[in-house]
Amino acid sequence: MGQADLPLVEQFRSWVLPDGGVGAADRKAFFEDALVVLDTNVLLSLYEYNPAVRNQVLSVLAQISKRLWLPYQVGQEFVRGRRRVILERTRELGDAAAVIDRHLQQAHRSVLAASAHVKVLLKKYANDDAAQSGLDETINQTTVKALLGEWQVLLKDHAKKLKHGHDLLPAAVESDDPVLPEVAALFEDRLALPTEYAVVQRRLEEALSFRFPNEIPPGFADDGKKGKPLDRVGDYLIWAEILDKAVDPGVKRVLLVSADSKKDWYEELDAKGGKRPWPQLFEELRQRTGAELRIEQPGQFFQGIEEFLAPGMELTTAAYDEIDRAAEAVAQRSTEGDSSVTDDNAHVITPPDGLALAAYRAAGLTTRTVRQLAESERRRHFQWWLIGVTAELGFRVPDDDEPLVELCAAVRSEARPAPEWYPGTALVQGEWPYRSDTWVAPWFVQLVRDAGETDRLPLQRLAARQVQPRA
Repeated sequence: MGQADLPLVEQFRSWVLPDGGVGAADRKAFFEDALVVLDTNVLLSLYEYNPAVRNQVLSVLAQISKRLWLPYQVGQEFVRGRRRVILERTRELGDAAAVIDRHLQQAHRSVLAASAHVKVLLKKYANDDAAQSGLDETINQTTVKALLGEWQVLLKDHAKKLKHGHDLLPAAVESDDPVLPEVAALFEDRLALPTEYAVVQRRLEEALSFRFPNEIPPGFADDGKKGKPLDRVGDYLIWAEILDKAVDPGVKRVLLVSADSKKDWYEELDAKGGKRPWPQLFEELRQRTGAELRIEQPGQFFQGIEEFLAPGMELTTAAYDEIDRAAEAVAQRSTEGDSSVTDDNAHVITPPDGLALAAYRAAGLTTRTVRQLAESERRRHFQWWLIGVTAELGFRVPDDDEPLVELCAAVRSEARPAPEWYPGTALVQGEWPYRSDTWVAPWFVQLVRDAGETDRLPLQRLAARQVQPRA
C-alpha cells in the first residue's frame, strides 16, 4: 500500500499531498474539461496591457472560452473597476516627466553638494587650491546641467513612448471601450445571475463573524480594509459563487486563475517566500461539491493553454513580461487597498488642506464664488472632481500620497448613469459642446448655475475635455 492509499493520508490529502492532492500529471485534465473562472484582476489586467499584448492574450483566451464562467461578483467588480485601472496608469505615465525632473533636480543639487564637501576637505586638510580649482572646472552648474540634460532627454523619451504605447484613456470607458466587447464575446451567456440580497447578507455575516476571525480562506486578509463591509468580502463572495456553481453535475474540476497571492489565498511555507494555495480551499470545494480544484497565476495559466490546447500559438517573451508586470501591479494595488474617491464616498471624504484651492488655481479659475464653492464642505463632489480632473488632464502634478479620484462631471453614453443625472441639454447652448449625447451629474449642473459668468465656461470646458477622447 502506497502512502497515498493510507486512510489518514486520503483524509487529509489536501494538506499532505502536493497541489491539494491532485497530482501534476492531472493538470492537463483541468485545461481540457474544467470549469474555468478568471478572477477580477485577470480581466482588469486587459486594461493594463499594451494593445499588442492585449490582442495576444485575448487570442489565447479564445482557445478556452467555451468553458469560461463569470461569477456575478467578478463581473460587477470588472465593469466598475475598468476606469480606475485606466486612470491609475494614465496618471502614472502622465506624471512621469515631472517625476523625472524632480529626481534630476535633486541629483543636480546632490552632485554640487558632494563637490563642495570635497573642496572643504581639500582646503582643510591639504590646502590644495589647484585641486579645488580643478573640481570647479569639472563639476559646476554648467557641466552638471549638461550631463544630466542628456539623461533627462533619454528618460523622458522612454516615458513618452510608454505613454503613447497605451491606447486606452479614461473617456473610453463611457464612450467607446474596445475591451468590454471582447470580454463579453469570451463569456457569451455563461454568466452567473445576481445573488439574492438575503443570500449576500447571510454570506457577509458569515464572513465577518466566523470565517475572517478564524482566518478561513479566502478573503480574511481584507478584513481591515477601509470602506463598506461588502468591499471587504468580495473574495469570499466570489468563492461562495464558485461553490454554488460547482454543485452542477457536469462540473468535476474547477480551474481558478488569479493574480492574487495574498496570505488569505496562499499559505506561507518558509521564510524564503515558499507558498502554496491554502489546503482548506481544495478541501472545502471537494467536501461541498465533489469537484477538484486547481489555482494558477496568469502567466502559468497562459502557458498551460499553449501547452495543452494550442501548441502552435505562442505568446512572445515580451507578452509574458507584460503579463507578469500587470500581475504585480494588480497585487500591489490589492495589498494597498482601494483608497480612491468615487461618487459613492466623495461626500464623506475631506480633501487635504489646500488641495482643492491648488486645483482651483491650476484650472485657471478666478471668481470668488467658485473659490468659495471649492472650499465648501457642502460641495465635496465639486472639490474632488476639480482635484481629480486637473491631475487627469495634466494641469498639475498630484502629490505622491494624493488619492485617485474616479469622478466625472459628465459621461457620453446612451444609457442614463443614474436616475438623477441630467441630459446634456440642461447646460447652456453654445457653451456645452455635447448637448445631444451626454449625461451630466446633478452637482455639476448646480455648480454651473451657481458659478459666475467668468468661471462658468472654463468649468464646462474642463468637463468636456474629460469626456472627449485624447491623443
